[in-house]
Amino acid sequence: MPAGRRVAAVTGARFDVVPGECLALIGESGCGKSVLASALLGLLPGNAQTAGSAFLGDLDLLTAGERTLARTVRGRLIGLVPQSPAAHLTPVRTVRSQLEETVAALTATRGRAALRAAAEAAAERAAFPASHLDRYPHELSGGLAQRAATALALVGDAPLLLADEPTTGLDRDLVDRTVDELRRHVDDPGGTHGAGRALLMITHDLAAAERIADRVAVMYAGRIVELADAAAFFGDPGPRHPYSRGLLQALPDRAFRPVPGMPPELGDLPDGCAFAPRCARATDLCTGQAPPSGEVACHHPHVPEDVRA
Repeated sequence: MPAGRRVAAVTGARFDVVPGECLALIGESGCGKSVLASALLGLLPGNAQTAGSAFLGDLDLLTAGERTLARTVRGRLIGLVPQSPAAHLTPVRTVRSQLEETVAALTATRGRAALRAAAEAAAERAAFPASHLDRYPHELSGGLAQRAATALALVGDAPLLLADEPTTGLDRDLVDRTVDELRRHVDDPGGTHGAGRALLMITHDLAAAERIADRVAVMYAGRIVELADAAAFFGDPGPRHPYSRGLLQALPDRAFRPVPGMPPELGDLPDGCAFAPRCARATDLCTGQAPPSGEVACHHPHVPEDVRA
């Protein structure tokens, strides 16, 4: 950063996701979710630094070179639904042209008619209307651009799919259709790689996360503060971290009560627990000492007895 400042956008993130599983990564804007996805694909800005390891099979994504990432990983081993699809679509090419090019690059499909049919099938999977395939990106609404990006991400039959806000700009019916298609992509044991596929979905849409996820990871101020089974997280006994519970209670179909206060600046984090200034359960221990590591990063997590009380 200017003047030699450093910001730890993501710190100590530890999780896994296996074939046949969807892990939903949730949290407020600016907490580091998209930075984490960009790090896995080598798409961080030039002034960013990474440490640690991120293994996809035997390949460490954080130490892989650009040649490996470009020729082996992106599209083939990891498919990406980007957060800003309009910025990732080529502005001077139609959606059909980009789909056909992607099919030709990532599959064994050859011949003009076969490529055309495969591109139309990919568009159908993402609910992208065939009548819009010959349009350019600037002629698409935000929702249509999102569906075009989803179609492109699914073409390569990648064993890992990173979906960064894949439901942005979609109405509720299309949200449900999109997450159901992503779930089918995960559950299908066939395809090029045979052993099923994994999905890391970054989302603000907790209803979509509840519909699709097997597990939930909650991120706050650059750290994963809770990792939980989705059924327990959204149902009974519910989240254990106070921040996670606050996210759910903010939903209109629940208490509709916002989390008080604002997230801290990543370059000016408080001592101890970063959530302590906003937390009703905080004590002097929370403000003076970092929370323990593990599935719930909290000194005073909720337990079933708290819920019954």
